[in-house]
Amino acid sequence: MTFTRMTGTALAAGLATALSLGAATAETLRLSHNTGDTTTWHQGAERFAELLDERTDGELTVRVFPNAQLSGGDQMRQAEMVGRGALDLVVTSAINVTPLVPEMAVFSLPYLYSNYEQVDATTQGEPGQMLSDILAERGIVVLAWGENGFREVTNNTRPIRSPEDLEGLNMRVAGPMYIDVMNALGANPQQMQWGETMSALQQGVVDGQENPIGAVIIPQQVYEVQKYLTTWHYSYDPIFIGISQAKWDGYDAETQELIRDAAQEAMAYQREITREGTAEGVEYLREQGMEVYEPTDEELAAFREATQPAFDEWAERVGPEIVNAFQDAIAATN
Repeated sequence: MTFTRMTGTALAAGLATALSLGAATAETLRLSHNTGDTTTWHQGAERFAELLDERTDGELTVRVFPNAQLSGGDQMRQAEMVGRGALDLVVTSAINVTPLVPEMAVFSLPYLYSNYEQVDATTQGEPGQMLSDILAERGIVVLAWGENGFREVTNNTRPIRSPEDLEGLNMRVAGPMYIDVMNALGANPQQMQWGETMSALQQGVVDGQENPIGAVIIPQQVYEVQKYLTTWHYSYDPIFIGISQAKWDGYDAETQELIRDAAQEAMAYQREITREGTAEGVEYLREQGMEVYEPTDEELAAFREATQPAFDEWAERVGPEIVNAFQDAIAATN
């Protein structure tokens, strides 16, 4: 009788231990990103989740939270939360990290890039690694670079063909560098979370905004609340998947390799669909009723000249070593 009870107790304890050990091997990571669930940001994050689940046989899963839900809607706080270990993973853009790491503004300096080949020479090359090293000092491990894209300007007031056309317009911007750029162009910049922007455009709180076509303007249906678009390609913005250094250090080398490989494949996919959406986007936006203006080389030169003071100011903040590394990598593609 006593032996039976003890055997049953031992079996129950053994089963509980086995179940707890099994549960301990499975882990769900939380990933936060800035935009809605229709964007290529979200698609890239979901692809990462799928790949990681598949390659770890379900031992590592990722739950994706759009619209900066885990930081109370504050897209600027996400990277800082990852850096101190309060959040596992983030997909965010370079410009959103500039309050924490001013050097990240280098990617978005006005008219730094002319094409994707130049972009890839930096994000996928040594310059991108320089910025990854700086982020690591803030507790963020960059797993892979993706793409937000070349930022185009939209508004509801008038076509933008020259710097003078921006004078007096209230423009939503994403980060501090763009405040200086818009001030240089005579606009009234208003830094605003993306989650607040669509309603602000609908209500006329701001006249316009600037964002990439394939990653944001089309999937977020900005064309429903904006009439004019100018493809001025004035600034480029990459995104990245970052993981908390504290979380990263808890994995062995094999697991780290699985995570990084999944992130790089997911971001390669995200860059591809973003560029496809951008390539097809201008005609689609025209079909949706937007008036699209494509500036001439001379008109682009006028925008470049007007934004040069902002370029110079932010290049100084970033530091000559980093800016020169980017410019050298870009020059090598010519």
